[in-house]
Amino acid sequence: MSETEADRHKAKMAKRKAVQDAEVASKTIEKGLLVVNTGPGKGKTTAAFGLALRMLGHGKRVGVVQFIKGGWHTGEKDAFAAFGDKIVWHTMGEGFTWETQDRERDVAAAGRAWEKAKELMADPSISLVVLDELNIALRYEYLDLDKVVAALQARRPDLHVVVTGRNAKPALIEAADLVTEMGQTKHHFAAGVKAQQGIEF
Repeated sequence: MSETEADRHKAKMAKRKAVQDAEVASKTIEKGLLVVNTGPGKGKTTAAFGLALRMLGHGKRVGVVQFIKGGWHTGEKDAFAAFGDKIVWHTMGEGFTWETQDRERDVAAAGRAWEKAKELMADPSISLVVLDELNIALRYEYLDLDKVVAALQARRPDLHVVVTGRNAKPALIEAADLVTEMGQTKHHFAAGVKAQQGIEF
C-alpha cells in the first residue's frame, strides 16, 4: 500500500470512528432486555447459552428453564454445572410434543415450567433468565400467550430474559427489545447426518 493510500485509509477510518463514537455516546438507556431467538435455523438455544456464559463471566447469576427439552442429556448442562450456584437449571419438559403424544401432560408440564420461570424472574439475585423453547409451548397453546407476555413485560427493570424456539408469536415479538431470526441455508440433517454429541446436544 502506498503512503497516499495509507493516508486515505487512515482518514477514512478516523471519520468512521468519529461517527461510531457519536452513535455509541448517544445511547444512554440501561435496562433489562427481552430477547427472542426464533426462526427455522439452528443455534437459537446455543446463542442464548452464549449470553448466559457472558453473564456468568461477569460474576452474575443465571436461571434456565427448559420448557420442552427433557428427553436427553446435554453437554451444555454439564458444562454450566461447573459454575455451581451461579446457575440455576430446571429441565421441566418431557420431550417434544410428538414424543409424549399427550396434550394434557404437555400442558401440565408447561404450566409447571412457567411457574418455575416466574419464580426465577422474581429472584433479585438472578440477572438473566433463559426460557428455552418457550415459543414452542406458546405455539401449541400450552400456556396463555397474553398472560406470559404481560408477565415478561412486568418483570423487574434490570432483568434480562431470553426466549428461544421457532415460530415466536407476533405479540411476543412486539414486546421484545431484540429479536433474532435464525435462518436456515443448509442443514446436515437433510443429508442424513444424525444429531451428534457436542453439536446438537
